[in-house]
Formats: sequence, structure tokens, C-alpha cells
Amino acid sequence: MSSYNYDDKFMYSLYDKMEKQLKHHRYIHSVGVAGIAAALAMKYDEDVFKAQIAGILHDCAKSYKDDELIEQCIKNDIEITGFEKANGFLLHAKYGAYLAEKKYGIEDPDILNAIRWHTTGRQNMSLLEKIVFISDYIEPTRSKASDLDRIRSRAFNSDNIDEVLVMIMGDTIRYLSSSENSIDITTMSAYEYYKRKQINE
Repeated sequence: MSSYNYDDKFMYSLYDKMEKQLKHHRYIHSVGVAGIAAALAMKYDEDVFKAQIAGILHDCAKSYKDDELIEQCIKNDIEITGFEKANGFLLHAKYGAYLAEKKYGIEDPDILNAIRWHTTGRQNMSLLEKIVFISDYIEPTRSKASDLDRIRSRAFNSDNIDEVLVMIMGDTIRYLSSSENSIDITTMSAYEYYKRKQINE
């Protein structure tokens, strides 16, 4: 459980703020992520408030354009990789974690990390990070991923959440490879890490 005092009043204030901050479709997506994250938190025994807060805030920097994200990260001394500079949209996760702390009052490092890593994933993710990463992929308004129904089913029926991570990362990598888009090395290393972990368990 979180040692930080995030009650329902605080959480619902974040919903109000995100409704004003984000475009309508992005807000609906964020509400969906928060709901799925809460449900997965119940299944995998994680803090439900933390999951909802991370879910509703995960895209809090999505209203910024790519060049604005780069500018804000430089201004606030947030590290940018060469890949992120060439794919500025990825920085909404890093800058979103910054905004969550500085603008929306989030102090819990696990929530901040869940926002920070929700797009690429990483090796050795916390349970909350995994839940938000998965929720972003499977929330109800998502429809384009080819294996989405099976992944949604496994997310709620598997006893091993890492299995779901591998499915999502594998599908993402295959999609990006087939569309000739670049793949972040962080996602590749996370995918290999969790594949090895599954084999060794």
C-alpha cells in the first residue's frame, strides 16, 4: 500500500483537471486506462488508488507537440536520448512524469515511474509499472492491435503478468518492424529481459 495520502477526493480532482487539459478522445482513453489499471490492481494485489492515479495521469503531457516536449525537457533538465529527439512523441511519458510531480502533486516514485515508462516499458519494472503499461495497451477504446482480444483475456486470466508484457512488447515490435518504423532500444531490451525471465522461471 502507498504511504502517501491519496484519497478519493484527490484522485477525482485529477479526473477534473485531465478533462480540462486533454482533448476529449484522450481524456476518454485516460479514464479507460485508469479503470483497467484499477481492475488489474485488484487482480494482482496492487494499490488501487495508485493504479487509478497513474492511469488518469499517464498521458497528462499528450497535449504538447513534439517540439514543445523537446523544448520543455531541455528547459527542465530532463535527459533526452537521440532516439527520443528523433521521435519526440515518446517524451510525453518523461515530461508527463515531471508534470505529475511538479504540477499535479504526485510524490510517490512508483506512480511517477509508472507514468515515465508506460510507453516503452523497461527491464525490472515494478508491478504498478507493468499494470499501467498493460492498461494503456488494452483499455476499451483501443481496437487496432491484431491480437488484442487474446491479450485482454490473458491480462485478466493469467497468473503471470510478465506473460502479458511479453505478448504486448512482441506485438509492438512486430508491428513497428513491419511498418519500417524505428524501435526504441529500451523496448527491445525489456522484451528480451522478460522473455528470458519467463524461460528461467
